[in-house]
Amino acid sequence: MAAPVAELVCRTAFSFHEGASSPEEVIDRAAELGLGAIAITDRDGVYALPRAHRHLQRLRLDDPGRPLPRLVCGALVTIRGGPGLALLARDAGGWSHLSRVLTLARCGGELPEGNPAEASRPAGLAVEGPGNSPGGDGPHGRPGVRKGRARVPLDAVLDRAAGLEAILLGDWTADRAARVAEAFGEHASLGLVRRLDGHDPERLARARALARRAGLPLLATGDVLVHHPRRLPLQHVFTAIRLHTTVERAGRILEPNDARVLVSPERFRRRFAEVPEALDRAWEVADRCRFGLDQLAWRYPREVVPPDHTPMSWLRELTRRGLAWRYPEGVPERVRDQVEHELRLIEKLDFPAYFLTVHDIVRFARERGILCQGRGSAANSAVCFALGITAVDPASSSLLFERFISEERGEPPDIDVDFEHERREEVIQYVYRRYGRHRAAMVDEVIRYRRRSAVRDIGRALGLSADQVDRLARRLHWFERGPITEAQLRDAGLDPADRRVRLAVWLAGEAEGLPRHIGVHVGGFTVSDAPLVDLVPVEPATMDGRTVVQWDKDDIDIVGFVKVDLLALGMLTAIRRAFDLVRAWTGRVLSLATVPSEDPAVFDMIGRADTVGVFQIESRAQMSMLPRLRPRCWYDLVIETSIVRPGPIQGGMVHPYLRRRRGEEPVTYAHPALRPILERTLGVPIFQEQVMAMAVAVGGFTPGQADALRRAMGAWRKRGGLEQLSQELVAGMVARGIDRAYAEQIAAQIQGFGEYGFPESHAASFARLIYVSAWLKCHHPAIFCAALLNSQPMGFYSPRTLLADARRHGVEVRPVDVSASAWDCTLEPRTLPRDDPAGGGPPEPPALRVGFRLVKGLGEAAARAIERARAEAPFRGVGDFARRTGLDRDTLAVLARADAFRGFGLDRRQALWAVRGVYD
Repeated sequence: MAAPVAELVCRTAFSFHEGASSPEEVIDRAAELGLGAIAITDRDGVYALPRAHRHLQRLRLDDPGRPLPRLVCGALVTIRGGPGLALLARDAGGWSHLSRVLTLARCGGELPEGNPAEASRPAGLAVEGPGNSPGGDGPHGRPGVRKGRARVPLDAVLDRAAGLEAILLGDWTADRAARVAEAFGEHASLGLVRRLDGHDPERLARARALARRAGLPLLATGDVLVHHPRRLPLQHVFTAIRLHTTVERAGRILEPNDARVLVSPERFRRRFAEVPEALDRAWEVADRCRFGLDQLAWRYPREVVPPDHTPMSWLRELTRRGLAWRYPEGVPERVRDQVEHELRLIEKLDFPAYFLTVHDIVRFARERGILCQGRGSAANSAVCFALGITAVDPASSSLLFERFISEERGEPPDIDVDFEHERREEVIQYVYRRYGRHRAAMVDEVIRYRRRSAVRDIGRALGLSADQVDRLARRLHWFERGPITEAQLRDAGLDPADRRVRLAVWLAGEAEGLPRHIGVHVGGFTVSDAPLVDLVPVEPATMDGRTVVQWDKDDIDIVGFVKVDLLALGMLTAIRRAFDLVRAWTGRVLSLATVPSEDPAVFDMIGRADTVGVFQIESRAQMSMLPRLRPRCWYDLVIETSIVRPGPIQGGMVHPYLRRRRGEEPVTYAHPALRPILERTLGVPIFQEQVMAMAVAVGGFTPGQADALRRAMGAWRKRGGLEQLSQELVAGMVARGIDRAYAEQIAAQIQGFGEYGFPESHAASFARLIYVSAWLKCHHPAIFCAALLNSQPMGFYSPRTLLADARRHGVEVRPVDVSASAWDCTLEPRTLPRDDPAGGGPPEPPALRVGFRLVKGLGEAAARAIERARAEAPFRGVGDFARRTGLDRDTLAVLARADAFRGFGLDRRQALWAVRGVYD
């Protein structure tokens, strides 16, 4: 019986415009063809491996008896000054060496530093720029590297040969090949590729000669680029995109036939019938490669635990202290029971160090005066509330901890923490300093082709004009489904009968969903006890001072890594600025926790839709809902921020809720089992969590299937599957006596959640910020407006609109003036007399002075120069102002056009003439 066939060199679309198939397609095709093993070896990266690993696991679960190929983990490494080298991991040590080699290739030849006191940019992480070209020498004599371009010296690979199999590809010299053979020993092979182009006999003769001289055995491989011949046209287009040319001009660079496609074992054996030893060698190497991603051992960092504590004992101690801080008059019994329940589950699942790591980051932010708040699933946790991670009081909510962390899933929790958007970088750099760049990195984000980007790239590669492609792309919207129509083509000025146009439309559909490039996740961080470079390759981000792992947030879930999201929120910056101004103006110290709750005046203002600038409820859609819903408590705000979303709207749940709230229709439940799930929302499902609970209660779903539904709602565009799950839920509900029309409403709602998911736990965290921002607007309108203006850009409204709204609330707005304005908008005493001449009443509301930051064309440096000069002595006129500030003519003209010299008795026209007179 013939040995199984192994394909050991195969690129996917994660080689970025080299391969043109997803890892799932490669695995499916290899299984369909009956291959014994398949290696995924993308160019200088392992981006696709977690997805291939997960897909194989799913196939095994779906059909345990089906023969499936074994996944071999590897990468195709670009050698500096030489041809390619495929490296395959035999064991965990080999994977560590492969990860380090790829990190070296991406980071210009040096591993990320482990020194906690390093500078913001790690040594060796040079991003391409002036004097720093790919593959050349950087400004400090080190090899430069550009994001997406990698080179590694051959010596760096040879020093890390243990645990790896090496397959030489391309035109190697005998000397360099012999060095590889010496370093890798019996684990080095010379790849033999058949191109089926008439030159294979010469290739075979050269390969045999090189194998003899270097002492290397031949290994058969197809050097695969696509999983199926029908994907070759897209691979040709991707090649043209990668080379910045068109398919027509690419010529012989393109593949001439289907030789680089996955083929059946029979066809593979016929192709290499002359060299059966090469076939045997391929299976021999595959059989030695037993490493799988399930062998990765990620551990939490240990710095967060004092020497005299275990992670669990220290978490209990911090929770005890936090409860005493949160509840100075005594912890409610319900909260105490909830905390004990959570701590038991955290200990059982061994997650205490994760909570301690997040607590350490939040502690740093609070010590630096950086306002922060946990949101998302963390809002479900009483332990997170005690640790100061979230501000949602478990005594005032009914959120389920099992939405955050459950024994059945056994997965680590996922905590999102919002920080002031202007100071989040301080927190990010603290994490790098605390753990070192060899142990801390952000996760990347796979940017995939959507219809617009696919049409643009593919249309240009096929030779369509840029104007035609742009016109078509502008007519395509993200929310549209189905193929591009002939009407859309004609509307863009394209002929639907034109062959190139038809080809571009078809290929754009084929490319949709495939990776286009890699970005940085908005805030995801992973921190490890051991060096991350032993677990996953690390590379520089385009942004200075950032390093990222090669896996995104979904991938690290697959391999068991844990991340925390350090996110930026502009409203937190505005609230912190407002708190500072309140303290400076009134002496009152406020925090998110101490702002008075349940203020009727605040809810009256919200009910009038007087919410310009208020967090989350300032849009026109929210404003139209507020008078109908008329929130009167915190939980009403939770519902308000969630009900004006695609999920409830598409599910037709908004009007039934409003009618029931007003008493216009009775509260009913489609099934008795739904009462405990829907009671707090009057029998109407509004939140994602409720849909998940309904799936278990009346849809026949297991909790694991319900969690799969949650994941599909959160990432349906990336992975799909949401429609199938929603239809399964409809069938399960109908089978249990639920009316089909109601079940279809739930399905529509699920699709809406997929468009923009907004779970209750998210809304609960945001509701606190809604209330705090509304309280500031209600009681301190001048301060609130100044804080918003000083935190721009943010929100829906322009500074002009915010100032007009402040005037409507009785705020005296004073114009920008070189004699009074600072860079920021400031507060000034009002000129009106106080109601209480004796001075015994409350402080008089301040006036708002517009700052230089609102003057278009004026930079902060110029504003600071004005402040410094004015601090020495008041300005006596335009000439004195110009001499002492040293500002140029253009900057003075900007100030004149902004009417900033009116304090000198000059209008705009006179000020412009005066500015000219200074120099002329």
